[in-house]
Amino acid sequence: MDGLAALLDGPRARGAFLLRCLMDPPWSVRLQDEAPLSLTAVVRGGMWVVPDDAAPFHVGAGDLLVATGPEPWTIADEVDTPVQAVIHPGQHCTTPEGRSLEEEMHQGVRSWGNSSTGEAVLLTGAYLLEGEVSRRLLRALPRFVVLGEADLDSPLLPLLAHEIGRDEPGQQAVLDRLLDLLLIAVLRAWFARPEADPPAWYAGQSDPVVGPALRLLQHHPEHPWSVAELATAGGVSRAAFARRFADVVGEPPMAFLTGWRLALAADLLREPDVTLAAVARRVGYSTPFALSAAFKRLYGVSPREHRAEPA
Repeated sequence: MDGLAALLDGPRARGAFLLRCLMDPPWSVRLQDEAPLSLTAVVRGGMWVVPDDAAPFHVGAGDLLVATGPEPWTIADEVDTPVQAVIHPGQHCTTPEGRSLEEEMHQGVRSWGNSSTGEAVLLTGAYLLEGEVSRRLLRALPRFVVLGEADLDSPLLPLLAHEIGRDEPGQQAVLDRLLDLLLIAVLRAWFARPEADPPAWYAGQSDPVVGPALRLLQHHPEHPWSVAELATAGGVSRAAFARRFADVVGEPPMAFLTGWRLALAADLLREPDVTLAAVARRVGYSTPFALSAAFKRLYGVSPREHRAEPA
């Protein structure tokens, strides 16, 4: 699998939080739910984004906002509108004084707000991406990313807007997959922009020498790769390949492979029914002991301790 596919393979959306927000002014919502990543699409109207440690900025109709990191932030109709609702971990909603707003703001299936129609209509999705592969990619994103409708060029947002209010059998699974697909579309669009700073291993996918080798490593981490094999895939000598790979990706091919295998292992260890032996086989280690030793060298904890940690 390539880097984007690996992002959502394993700790992908399962019962993700998805909501249509219907707001009439004045309104202001404090987001302190600690979600590592959220997506908010403005269907109608607009909103001000007010970070705690940066200048406010406006997001208009047709735009999509991606926010990363657990730090709190605020959205509002105007920058100086006082906070009226606070979203806590678990998507529990209260007033700033702590009074529950769950029933008061309920507007139907996956709909919430201070209005039944809303001068501002937002679609928001938030979910935890808790694996090491996810963090490798999310580290390349800034705190906030704004994409316009033309930037995204995808039918997914209208489809999500249509599906989010439906209450059919299997609807949560449909919404989970739509959110995953939307995230991939957003990442593709963002990394294609000149101001983006994609990870070297992502940019290396398009390199004629390094790209084929990266795809082999990412699709088949279980194979006992050698630099000679990878050089053959790139059509160059072993020495030329090793130099080119290090220049493009920023580390030698075998170092990249080790990091990739262990990142995948960290994800797989979050699955409660997968044994350590099975994880070792899937990521290219001959024994659970070999995987454990490498894992502890990189992460400072054993696979067992990593599995026991809160996600």
